[in-house]
Amino acid sequence: MLVAASLAACGGGDDDARPVATPSLTLSRPDAAIGSPLEMTYRFAVAPDAPPFAEDYWVFAHFIDADGELMWTDDHQPPTPTRQWKPGAAVEYNRTMFVPKFPYVGETRIEVGLYARSSGDRVPLAGPTDGQRAYQLASFTMRLQSDNIFVVFRDGWHETEVGEEGSGLEWQWSRKDATLSFRNPKRDILFYLEADQPVMALAEPRQVELRLGTEVVDSFPLPSGQRELRRVPISAARLGGADTVELTISVDRTFVPATVPALRSVDPRELGVRVFRAFVQPK
Repeated sequence: MLVAASLAACGGGDDDARPVATPSLTLSRPDAAIGSPLEMTYRFAVAPDAPPFAEDYWVFAHFIDADGELMWTDDHQPPTPTRQWKPGAAVEYNRTMFVPKFPYVGETRIEVGLYARSSGDRVPLAGPTDGQRAYQLASFTMRLQSDNIFVVFRDGWHETEVGEEGSGLEWQWSRKDATLSFRNPKRDILFYLEADQPVMALAEPRQVELRLGTEVVDSFPLPSGQRELRRVPISAARLGGADTVELTISVDRTFVPATVPALRSVDPRELGVRVFRAFVQPK
């Protein structure tokens, strides 16, 4: 790990409430290109005298530009809910964050904290802060995509959709079979695919396959409401000798929102799975 910020037990700002934990954040590298994955390790050292957590708080992660402006967020629920955190324990977990397609290059500061989704109230932690219980944990340099291998959404996809402002999210729904293509790097790769099927009214998981031609390189069930991040190692031999690689994503069944009564939708599209990210990382 190359970048780390571990915090001393100081309150910061004018907040005199007793800190319940000391957070730290480690990044896998000091810079990241737009669209690329950044591996992040979160750690919360719970204070020995911390009272029981009143509810299962969420972690907020704010990504701030050099002018102090919020660019995007990566709010999430920690894998171990906070009501299970014990005094004196250390809670650590890894999370992969993809740098959104944001029109910015330069230093990016990361501020982290805990908050209640029901009320928005934030939890007092230990560490440097400018106030509002947002703690400055780490930074990295955001750069252009010049050396990335671009993945093209070719056949079998619907138009790109965008999430709420500040989320940095965009996605495309697949049909039953959908094709991605990218330049063949002629070396082993790690292929990232982040997808979900968010419609809870569909009880049965979708079975998803990734294929190179007729060869299945990955297969997994995708339950409703669960986002899945796949890391698929693919050897240079399996990529073949052509200059362009075509990879097919297939689902065992699709649905049409207009035919699902619980959705009360008029959307006539045939939908398979929702894909947020497809990224090729040469080894």
